[in-house]
Amino acid sequence: MKRVGIYIKRHNADAVTVARELSAWLEERGIEVFLEENLASAMGEKHGYPEGSIPPMVNLIVVLGGDGTLISVARLVGDLRTPILGVNLGSLGFLTEITLKEIYPVLERVLKGDFDVSNRMMLSAVVWRDGREAGRFRVLNDVVINKGALARIIDMEVQVDGNYLTTFKADGLIISTPTGSTAYNLAAGGPIIYPGLSCLVISPICPHMLTNRPIIVSDEAIIRVEVKFQDEDVVFTADGQVGMPLKGGDVVEIRKARASTLLIKSPSKDYFEVLRTKLRWGER
Repeated sequence: MKRVGIYIKRHNADAVTVARELSAWLEERGIEVFLEENLASAMGEKHGYPEGSIPPMVNLIVVLGGDGTLISVARLVGDLRTPILGVNLGSLGFLTEITLKEIYPVLERVLKGDFDVSNRMMLSAVVWRDGREAGRFRVLNDVVINKGALARIIDMEVQVDGNYLTTFKADGLIISTPTGSTAYNLAAGGPIIYPGLSCLVISPICPHMLTNRPIIVSDEAIIRVEVKFQDEDVVFTADGQVGMPLKGGDVVEIRKARASTLLIKSPSKDYFEVLRTKLRWGER
């Protein structure tokens, strides 16, 4: 571990302060530090890099912020399999397991190669319009098809491996990885899925038919969702961060990506402890 990239949550003064201290700590140990352009400017450094150019140049990425920041960095890393150490600067995150107090003891171990990773599946989502590719997205958490604020329910015909599943009449549809199962999927009544399992979950959002329930399918499945003809506003989003509007007749095709994200595990807590803490299980 001789080259480390640092990303932070945007417009967060505390994160800039931590990044400055971390950069100095790494350089004292002979580690070359790569800073994203906006972070370098905020730190008063002369040289920064475009955010997408850092992952190929480093052995390790440290993310200072929350789960949303880490998810955006995971999409930048893509299939490079550069390990990511997520440091949560607020409350405990599902993905950013390391607290600010733990950062330096954990980094000491990581720089020596003493760490374990959690291999997180990613998705590839392609939007087809009139038989042509209109958009392509890499996804860590979930793909969501949602209606606009004032739109009526959407008709979405879903096929799994070419087999007709059903036509959902709902406010929207979520296709989630195990990593994303504790995000929008959980809020919509979907199951919590252990990150190591090889599956996807399809969860309708406020379905018109109460018998429409979430369904778990293999991670090898190819899921096709066709937005049926209508005049309503419909939006596609990937990880709740990027996306595009959809039209009637558009097809969204979702499958497991070749890329996967490597998250460095906390040496002091396991997934179930994070789950209990985040969801406040056992509290009265």
